[in-house]
Amino acid sequence: MVSTTLMKLVAPCWKPSVEGENSNNRGGDVSGRLDGLLWYKDSGHHVNGDFSMAVIQANNLLEDHSQLESGPLSSLESGPHGTFVGIYDGHGGPEASRFLNEHLFNNFKTIHGAEFTSENQGMSADVITKAFLATEEEFLSLVKKQWIIKPLLASVGSCCLVGVVCSGLLYIANAGDSRVVLGRLEKTVKQVKAVQLSIEHNASIESVREELRSLHPDDPQIVVLKHKVWRVKGLIQVSRSIGDAYLKRQEFNKEPLLAKFRLSEPFHKPILKAEPTILVQKLYPEDQFLIFASDGLWEQLSSQEAVDIVQNYPRNGIARKLVKAALHEAAKKREMRYSDLKKIDRGVRRHFHDDITVVVLFLDSHLVSRSYWHGPLLSVKGGGGVPAST
Repeated sequence: MVSTTLMKLVAPCWKPSVEGENSNNRGGDVSGRLDGLLWYKDSGHHVNGDFSMAVIQANNLLEDHSQLESGPLSSLESGPHGTFVGIYDGHGGPEASRFLNEHLFNNFKTIHGAEFTSENQGMSADVITKAFLATEEEFLSLVKKQWIIKPLLASVGSCCLVGVVCSGLLYIANAGDSRVVLGRLEKTVKQVKAVQLSIEHNASIESVREELRSLHPDDPQIVVLKHKVWRVKGLIQVSRSIGDAYLKRQEFNKEPLLAKFRLSEPFHKPILKAEPTILVQKLYPEDQFLIFASDGLWEQLSSQEAVDIVQNYPRNGIARKLVKAALHEAAKKREMRYSDLKKIDRGVRRHFHDDITVVVLFLDSHLVSRSYWHGPLLSVKGGGGVPAST
């Protein structure tokens, strides 16, 4: 399955930009660097501390070979109250993840009740859910509009992982199988332990299969073991996503959509969900950092292994360090050298590892507890346009 990974980092929330303002020129160096298939920004500052970002692209052509996939994208924007992080890991094509990158944060800013003027800046689980669903509806409307000329758009979707740090609270929302892990200092043992904060929605997890069966009790084929992999309707591993219209609305389960995506039996309610699972918790001084990443990282590294790397190496370039550690593991599994893996062209590389997107967000407890920030606005965009070969 072809995928593309995008990420968006916005810090802090959420002063609407003035029309015509160019925040790219604020807050110092906002550019990332390109090293072959790897885009990275080794270090930067957000309202609650430091950050590091990295993306590596493994895929090459879209399934119809009509065009190169977009390289993974990332962005960071600033406002006066908090930090927003987004990881958008697409499948079937780049359109849904691009759409999320362009529209989700804007929906956060415009959802009624999210004007961010109260003490918690208007952030809530309800606002997050509304922003997810509003973005979903907008994308499905686009699918419907282009149905005749571009029916394959109905088979395109994206996982969506969002983190918001605002007034000392952490909000995590996830639809799909990306993951965020907290590094928390356990003072009694003087070690930083990994705490997984997101709930993953992948049919390989038994609880996800149980949820699907309970939601679709009359469908014995709601989850199918196919080539040793559990898939929803035998087609897709994730049970929640943005997009994937062909598994959300019956109107797209017909020609001109390709036969391989069409279900033999009609369905009367969505098979996949767009609603995220949400966690809200207070941040404490023991909370050291957050690692947001697409499933490509977690296929190679455990949560604790990733936390150990972040804890034991310098902050500068730590996201790139995580990506390279994952690639070393991928090479080891194939009994090959990392140097040889690096020589493999994008596209072929997909058979060895998935796209990997990582954002490491360090948490300064003195900054996290503040309700307002007077620093410069900052916007970082990177990761797109990765060349097709090195």
